[in-house]
Amino acid sequence: MGARIGVIIALSTLFSYVHLLNTLHTEALVQLQQYVSERGEREQSIFVLAEDNHAALRKALEERLRALPREDVNARFDGLFERRPDGTVRNRTEHFDGTKMVQGFIAPHVALDDAFRARFMAAYDVLSQYGPGFHVRFRTTYVTLPEGALLGYLPRAPTWSQQFKADSAEGYEDFDLSRPQKNPRRQTLWTGIYLEPVSRKWMVSVSTPVDLDGRHVATLGHDVLLDELMARTLNDHLPGAYNVLFRDDGQLIAHPALKMESATSPYNILSATEQPDLAAHLRGIFERVKNHEPGETVLKLPEYDEYIGVTRLRGPGWNLATVLPTSVVSRPALLGSRYVLLIGIASLLLELAIMYRVLQQQISHPLKNLTQATDQVAAGDFIHAVALDTARRDELGQLASAFQLMANEVQRREEALRQANEGLEQRVDERTRELKEVHMHLVQTARRAGMAEIATNVLHNVGNVLNSVYTSAQMAKERMMGMRLEHVSRVARLLEERQGDLAVFLTQEERGRHLMPFLKKLGENLHEDRQQIISMLEEVGRYTEHIGDIVKVQQNYARTPRLHESVQLADLVEDALRINSAGLTRHQVKVVRHLASLPPMLTDKNKTLMILVNLVSNAKYAMDGVPPAERTLRVELESAESDRVRIQVHDNGMGIAPEMLTRIFQYGFTTRDEGHGFGLHSSALAAQELGGSLTVHSEGPGRGATFTLELPSSPAQTSA
Repeated sequence: MGARIGVIIALSTLFSYVHLLNTLHTEALVQLQQYVSERGEREQSIFVLAEDNHAALRKALEERLRALPREDVNARFDGLFERRPDGTVRNRTEHFDGTKMVQGFIAPHVALDDAFRARFMAAYDVLSQYGPGFHVRFRTTYVTLPEGALLGYLPRAPTWSQQFKADSAEGYEDFDLSRPQKNPRRQTLWTGIYLEPVSRKWMVSVSTPVDLDGRHVATLGHDVLLDELMARTLNDHLPGAYNVLFRDDGQLIAHPALKMESATSPYNILSATEQPDLAAHLRGIFERVKNHEPGETVLKLPEYDEYIGVTRLRGPGWNLATVLPTSVVSRPALLGSRYVLLIGIASLLLELAIMYRVLQQQISHPLKNLTQATDQVAAGDFIHAVALDTARRDELGQLASAFQLMANEVQRREEALRQANEGLEQRVDERTRELKEVHMHLVQTARRAGMAEIATNVLHNVGNVLNSVYTSAQMAKERMMGMRLEHVSRVARLLEERQGDLAVFLTQEERGRHLMPFLKKLGENLHEDRQQIISMLEEVGRYTEHIGDIVKVQQNYARTPRLHESVQLADLVEDALRINSAGLTRHQVKVVRHLASLPPMLTDKNKTLMILVNLVSNAKYAMDGVPPAERTLRVELESAESDRVRIQVHDNGMGIAPEMLTRIFQYGFTTRDEGHGFGLHSSALAAQELGGSLTVHSEGPGRGATFTLELPSSPAQTSA
């Protein structure tokens, strides 16, 4: 019911708004049309009067030119005007009063012949006769002669003829408009508005050419002050509307957003760039007025949601436009609709209050009982359930009966569910025990797998070192076999044979003399061989010690990490190269070192050495496909960041395909037929345990590979 009433109120409000809007819209447009028509008649009166004045002045001047006696002109001309040192002719200063008399000015180049003097004095007489009367409505009444002379009646500027510049006679727009080439129809024309420099007021001038016997002899002029017209245009307007006054060439005379009193030049609608939004709006009004149909006085400007009432002022032909926003028309309609809406809302509230009372007694209370019963059933309380009124014959009675049946069914299913839960709990306990047994089995399996992985790592790393042990032992054996010990026996036998004449043998016989140098050289060779064999055996000892360290490292994976020790990384790099030296020599690999001098740092020496040995060993095998003369292994040690160091092992071997880069460190992954895929995997894990990282980069197959080991740089503490 309330919704239906609300819809009726909304529709009534909408219809009222539409009706009022249409009525007010029609009235507003009629009012706008009447306003601009009446306003145009009123504002153009000054311009029509100016043109009427010019008609009278023109007739009077023509009559005066024909009737003036030539003999009287020269005497009067010389009595009123004189030539000045600058060559101009101006009013004589003696007995001259510019507030009452006509002022005159003649440019220096003008020839003062009798004909010119007659025309000049004719204009003087006409202005003296008509000037005081015209001055009531017009600021200035003047006459210009085409040769370069000017006469005017201007009481408000009584000294202008004395101050007029000698070269200014022909610099005004109205003077130019009177020329036959600019005004071939010889009609009255209006200038654009301009700021008069003396009074700082906006004016417009009207000029009418006077021709006598087909020759241009004079031009009549009025100056019209625009202050009052501008003020009326801005301040006298329809409520909510505003007025705009502009010329056909886009020159703006008045607009409420433009303060002409502070401007120095006219504002042109077509070329203005300041205030872009205002300029665009004015251009829209200008174009709409310019393109309107003849007789169309009320125009629509849809892009700005406005109506424009326009009329054309006789005389200057200016466009007076009154702009009326459509919101001004719609606002009263909206206000009237608001009253209708308020009355409707009050009626709706009254209806809702009555409905609330009825609903509370007939619906709310039964629904409350039903809600309480629902909560009790949801809580499982089937014993103290609220009694529902199932005797009612309406929808609520049917709902209560259906709810009662539902509650009984829920109670029955609740009991069945309880019994099913008891059996389910027993099955869950049994399944939990089975899962625990499976979990223990999986833990044991994972433990054995981990032990297998550790054993695999141990075997791989130990195998690398054993290769070096075997190589060093073989080299020591070959060195022993190459020692020339038989020469010692031969020398001993020779000395024993010549024991009786040993002195003679050593000093006089040729073989004896060479025996001592031979013994010296033999001793040096045996000493050198002994040192090399001792060095090889020391390497075997270090390799054997490293095997033990590798086993300890792998054993420590399951225990607390060992303490770090002070290490020179450059020495570790050299040890890794030394461990692989036999293999590098056998594979004819050239080693290039770029090892920066870094201070000692704390790290796990054995884990770091194990990583480096693996990287060097892998690089050696990666270059098997490269010609022996081109095999190069480059090892670099440098400081990566403020808290890290970087070791790079670069080879020019087989390279790595892009799809293999993500798998290179996986357990069991290898590209060699005899490889196991344990070395790089264990090295990556060891780098992570050291707090660093092991990464690889390759440009692709045949482009080599670079393995980068980064470790945290923890400086070793030096003892004092």
